[in-house]
Amino acid sequence: MAYPVRDFLPGRRSIVAGAAAAIMSAVTARAEISSGLAKGAMARFKLAAPRKPMPDLEFLDADDKPMHLADLTGKVRLINLWATWCAPCVKEMPSLDRLQAALPKDQFLVLPISLDGPSKAKVAPFYRERKLDHLGIYFDKGRKAMSVLDVSLLPTSILVDRGGREVGRLEGDADWDAPEAIALIKAAM
Repeated sequence: MAYPVRDFLPGRRSIVAGAAAAIMSAVTARAEISSGLAKGAMARFKLAAPRKPMPDLEFLDADDKPMHLADLTGKVRLINLWATWCAPCVKEMPSLDRLQAALPKDQFLVLPISLDGPSKAKVAPFYRERKLDHLGIYFDKGRKAMSVLDVSLLPTSILVDRGGREVGRLEGDADWDAPEAIALIKAAM
């Protein structure tokens, strides 16, 4: 078969090769994230397959102003559902604070959403006593977060990519400032 354009096949091959390289790159990146998860502090992290968009949960900031998860699109986020009365939650909060301190807030945000209710009465003193200086204070307005995010255990942490899609989640407490955790977050960034 003759082609009117002399470089038709080489051009098409370049396009096909480029598309294949892009697909392989995405698969490789996903494989790199997967291989780093099966050890240490992140052994219980479960990847979302496929990544699905996060629901637009509404919550309150420390000044009782409403926020939405979609307000933070463009940053990698680690949503952490927790409560002051939950012993494993209390145990992991210092490591979340150290994780936030280790990474730039303009690219990554730990979003600890308290289920203690829509006031600072319990959470603000909790932060002060434990010197949690790098974490913001956020509250679950109306206690809907667990059902909206399909969470059944506290604490649960959900890693969200820049586009607002769930990368994966970890149920129970974890050592979030461990090298495996930081590597996972950096891979998502």
